[in-house]
Amino acid sequence: MNTYWYLPAILLPAAGGTFAGLFFKNEKAVRVFCGTVTCLTSALAFLLILSGTEGLLEVARFSDRLVFCLDLTGPGRVFASVSASLWPLTALYAFEYMDGDPRFRSFYSFFTLSFGVTLGIALAGNLFTLYCFYEMLTLSTVPLVVHTHTKEASRAGRVYLAMSIGGAAFAFISLVYTVVSGPALPPSAVSRVFWLFGFFGFGVKAAVFPLHFWLPKAAAAPTPVTALLHAAAVVNAGVFAILRLTYEVYGADLLAGTPAQAAALSFVLFTVVYGSFMAVREQHLKRRLAYSTVSNLAYMLFGVLLLTPAGLTAGLMHMVFHSVMKITAFFAIGAVNRHAGIEYLQDAEGLGRRMPVTMACFTVSALALIGIPPFAGFVSKWYLLAAAADAGTPLAFLGMGAVLLSALFTAFYTLVVVRKAFFPVPGAVPARREAGVRMLVPLVLLAFASLACGLAGRYFYNVLAETVSGIPSEQWGGL
Repeated sequence: MNTYWYLPAILLPAAGGTFAGLFFKNEKAVRVFCGTVTCLTSALAFLLILSGTEGLLEVARFSDRLVFCLDLTGPGRVFASVSASLWPLTALYAFEYMDGDPRFRSFYSFFTLSFGVTLGIALAGNLFTLYCFYEMLTLSTVPLVVHTHTKEASRAGRVYLAMSIGGAAFAFISLVYTVVSGPALPPSAVSRVFWLFGFFGFGVKAAVFPLHFWLPKAAAAPTPVTALLHAAAVVNAGVFAILRLTYEVYGADLLAGTPAQAAALSFVLFTVVYGSFMAVREQHLKRRLAYSTVSNLAYMLFGVLLLTPAGLTAGLMHMVFHSVMKITAFFAIGAVNRHAGIEYLQDAEGLGRRMPVTMACFTVSALALIGIPPFAGFVSKWYLLAAAADAGTPLAFLGMGAVLLSALFTAFYTLVVVRKAFFPVPGAVPARREAGVRMLVPLVLLAFASLACGLAGRYFYNVLAETVSGIPSEQWGGL
């Protein structure tokens, strides 16, 4: 396919979301229209990915060094595949979850619009373009976070907006340095300091400690929003931006073995343990999963910051697999909230008998997140540990310990929900009332995907390894 097809993949959902918000008044019409636009956009994205479309498309030139352009690189294909797979399933789930919501036009409008912006991040041809779409992602998702307009949601939206704008400012400093310095960045301490600006700037959306606290607060949003925020769009965009900043802008050879790499890894490893520990303590079910996301994003960054091909491959694999596992868990808890009115752990007694299919899917997600074979989480964690062992450095070995400790915490914060659901105290079994088919179909498909990804783990690893092999070999290094 011609590179000009990059533009429709971005503009179709952006225009569709805007059109739906301005001109539709009937909820069913909005659902059909936005659902159709979402499916068409996903189909177009997969056509671009599977046809091998690549090459730079210059959209606008502001100066010799400031060009807005699009390109579908290897990591971009991975990020676009995740988004294009999960958005239609989330749309179907939202049809039931958001049924009867008085602000349906606003929700479906920004839901569809943000899909186009997310694909724009995947298709960004340089750091400047990525930064522009990154800012647009914040603006298109803030209305989704504050959708219910409760005090909690409004507060979460303000925190999310302030944190995202602050992080973007730090990332902008790094961007300016790369533009001023040109393509050949000097291998100096100054360059590494500016890389750290970018790391922590983009690290806001990747929820790196201590910049993570907006993410649990965003659980106030409707579940279709939190599912995408915590599994596909915003948080993965942060990891993706750090990946491209590290390997395609500054270069792994500039960072390998330096205090900058050690500092970033130290924050990441602390986040791995901190996020899972906080999930154990959290009683609110959606916020519990949000802290789990904080930890798992750090898993991805751990692989990325090892600065080895194996580490980057494993980090990308965990990005893909975690998206499937975590969105399953959020969908299950969202169904519980919508149909049983339950938000806190202490009220989950007997849920497995009231909503057996929903909680069975949650159990599959829990086993996968822990890393029980043959589910997806086991495979991606295995490759992360193997990459760390191959790196053979003190921080890499410390990271292995952090991942294993986090897995132990994960067993605590997921299996206690399963225990309460399927093995309740006597007299705590409510009447059975399962979620509707529009929620159950995505849930069951994603639960099977968690198993299928694990069984096909070697195939996924080989594909991703080939994807990262396109990065110039002279950029590889190790701490």
